[in-house]
Amino acid sequence: MKYIVEKQPSVSLPINDSDEFFPVGRVYCVGRNYAAHSREMGDDPDRDPPFFFCKDASCVVPVSYEAANSIRYPMSTSQFEYEAELVVAIGKGGAYLSLEQAKASVLGYAVGLDMTRRDLQGQAKKKGRPWEVGKSFGQSAPIGPIELYSTDLANNIASSDISLLVNGEVKQSSNIANLTWSIEEVIVKLSEVFELRPGDLIMTGTPENVGPVVVGDKMLVSIPALGELAVSVTD
Repeated sequence: MKYIVEKQPSVSLPINDSDEFFPVGRVYCVGRNYAAHSREMGDDPDRDPPFFFCKDASCVVPVSYEAANSIRYPMSTSQFEYEAELVVAIGKGGAYLSLEQAKASVLGYAVGLDMTRRDLQGQAKKKGRPWEVGKSFGQSAPIGPIELYSTDLANNIASSDISLLVNGEVKQSSNIANLTWSIEEVIVKLSEVFELRPGDLIMTGTPENVGPVVVGDKMLVSIPALGELAVSVTD
């Protein structure tokens, strides 16, 4: 097959302790899925259902647990912010899934970061425009290797802590149990508006206390059931 322009490479995430890879299709993000973060962003977590936005697959940066990784400070922003997230990898697709089907659709989990150009996102929101400029840009989704699903792992993750440190200082600290909408509920709701496919990723939301990083800062994201993700910001 011949292409009229150079074909862009696809993105895949390694499977932990395996020589297999997960080919990334679409990347769905859940907005404000921790009550405290929802409140700090001006929403009512008891009233608002989950809402979704997307990052392009090219935003994904495969990174290693417990190793040095880096991303570049992006163009056109002066407010580059972190959001620590649990990422779910979908292995079985479908639409209008039940809770049991949603649970069965999970291939595995990973630690991730939803990096955000907050000033550009804020400008878009004020004008009622889409968020892509603030969310979907190069290297905005560093994600670690995928740990394959097991019942024990799922149970551990459901009550696992999630935290983010910047230069050794705790910035975000919560527990996956504080998700407003559980992993399975998120998948159910998402499947009501998109037919899910194997290869999809879901970034399940971030706890409160999101904030900025600058060149030279080192972020450390931890979900003990999965591992630690160290990512530095370079120019």
